[in-house]
Amino acid sequence: MPKDHAPKITPEEAARTHHAPVIRRPNEYTPETARFANASQMVFHPTGENPTEPNAGILTYEPGGGFSLHKHDFAQVWYVLEGECRYGDRMLTVGDMVYHADPHFEHELHTENGCKILFVQYPGPTTGGRPIYDGRFNQTETPKLEDQDLEH
Repeated sequence: MPKDHAPKITPEEAARTHHAPVIRRPNEYTPETARFANASQMVFHPTGENPTEPNAGILTYEPGGGFSLHKHDFAQVWYVLEGECRYGDRMLTVGDMVYHADPHFEHELHTENGCKILFVQYPGPTTGGRPIYDGRFNQTETPKLEDQDLEH
């Protein structure tokens, strides 16, 4: 690095007051069954020790998968990695990015041939609503879609 661009602080100095980056690989996480019968690889999610960590990972919808229109109080961003899915009146394809402000609703989503979406859900800056991990992304059996809470 050129001298005129040398860092003004060291990582050790920065770590005294700020968190260091956390690096993880999605393929190191076993897929779990999520609330809309899709597979999720949750790379990050809120815990008791870290309640503000986002839900972040990869959602995989098999052919014929999807979900009904529903609402959330948190915010989120999606990025389509593979496949395509009908989202409301739009067809999302590889490279599409979707931002959901808080509070927001999500259109019905359906995929004929399957799709894979990178997503990040985070506390809503206006509502304070937080993403939920337990009971949504760590199902022990395939949930009944008609039993899902579509209000949160």
